[in-house]
Amino acid sequence: QVQLVESGGGLVQPGGSLSLSCAVSQNINTIDVMGWYRQAPGKQRERVATITYRGTTNYRDSVKARFTISRDNAENTVWLRMDSLKPEDTAIYYCNAKTFIPQGDYWGQGTQVTISS
Repeated sequence: QVQLVESGGGLVQPGGSLSLSCAVSQNINTIDVMGWYRQAPGKQRERVATITYRGTTNYRDSVKARFTISRDNAENTVWLRMDSLKPEDTAIYYCNAKTFIPQGDYWGQGTQVTISS
């Protein structure tokens, strides 16, 4: 059974920093894409950042230059470093892992990130 476990959420003041991590357990196939998504109450889930197996990254415009995604293929772990946090970054952050062959889509249970003064 594949499990994704996030950690590192919490409450941070505007302008602060926070790092999230996600570890994938008992994975047999290559995880082609790992990423972070977030969802605020009453709003649609949105992609924050993704990273391919070879390290190609993709960020949504609102977090560019503030967030950094990275991964360790040997450890099946993905991180998200968040700097210069804003109140609009407040959401539940979900870790995601995708495999292409065979096709798979896996999600963590989420970790709360709250930006408030």
